[in-house]
Amino acid sequence: MRLQTTPVFLAFLAMGFADAVGPFVSLAKNEFQLTNTVASLVPLAGFSMFGLLSVPVGVFQDRRGKKFVLMMGLLVALAGLLNASFGLDSFGRFLLTVLLVGAGAAILQVAGNPIMRDVSEEGKYARNLAFGQFVKAIGSLSGPLIPVIAARYFGASWKLIFPIYAVAILITVLAVSALHVRRRESEHKAATLRSCLALLKNGYVLAMVGAIFLYVGAEVSVSAGIPLFLKERFDIDINRVGLLGTGLFFTALTIGRLSGGVILNWAAPRKLFLATCAASILGLLGLFMPARTLAVAGFFLAGLGFANIFPLVFSIAVESMPEHTNELSGLMVTAIVGGALLPPLMGLVADHSTVQFSFVVPLAAILYITGTALMNLKGQSKAYAEVLK
Repeated sequence: MRLQTTPVFLAFLAMGFADAVGPFVSLAKNEFQLTNTVASLVPLAGFSMFGLLSVPVGVFQDRRGKKFVLMMGLLVALAGLLNASFGLDSFGRFLLTVLLVGAGAAILQVAGNPIMRDVSEEGKYARNLAFGQFVKAIGSLSGPLIPVIAARYFGASWKLIFPIYAVAILITVLAVSALHVRRRESEHKAATLRSCLALLKNGYVLAMVGAIFLYVGAEVSVSAGIPLFLKERFDIDINRVGLLGTGLFFTALTIGRLSGGVILNWAAPRKLFLATCAASILGLLGLFMPARTLAVAGFFLAGLGFANIFPLVFSIAVESMPEHTNELSGLMVTAIVGGALLPPLMGLVADHSTVQFSFVVPLAAILYITGTALMNLKGQSKAYAEVLK
């Protein structure tokens, strides 16, 4: 079974490559002499794919299978990377690469999260999904690291990242091609677009999809708001807060995801879900303390708390309704667009008050998610699942 999970973990690593669009904004702006407005199209191109593709791919996956869709996502991302590897001579071609890599990542999310259940030992799905998010975080961290290493130690262009990613995905394609997937969910009527949307009428499904939407939005809001907070609150230069602020937050996310995978060997997922929410709330409340040390500690604690919310929400929902795995996967991956929609709300609050006060937006999101954690702990998910049978 461990050999079965290895190709899926490699697919999670490939998912993380899409997060490189963040550092690509400034790199592309300098490379192609772009305005700030045009440069902002870079992350938008990648994020939009989650909203456009996730539900249709979930329906398609119900017919063709998770392994087929996983391979499709890898090949779409590979096409984008090869496009950049053989000559990135225009912004249009670069944007096409980001679009294809984003589309590949969206497809991989739809297939990768539920296929982990099929290759996991009984009772180890939540643990393996948490480890998968840790592996994905390594892929995400490679985005800002590889261009710096390439330039500093090898005198190479930042574009070297594309052939490196292409080779990594090609290896993953070969590994996944040998993967044997056993279908574990109960037989049910084939998924359709209507059946996916109909699930949203169910209170439990709507609550869990909303939790994913708000979580991703909260994570992006916090990571983007940290430098502005430190500048406004403690007059720290934005260019010097990488490790102290945002870097510390992402380090905590990575540590938390690794720790979550270990803890889930013995802890119940629903109890850990509530504990991570509590840590997230305490961390965000630390930002309202007057001391800088407490604020920095708050970033770290919030990162530890945020780390396992996504895999826990996803795995708990799927385990509650295994007969609707593909529909749930499509809906919850679509909800990742929260990362594009919640940060502007936080910015609006900051413009009309302070950056510090604007952190009430991610705090409110986590309070909502805590409500879903309490709902699951009380076993209400089973009651909602029975409604669908």
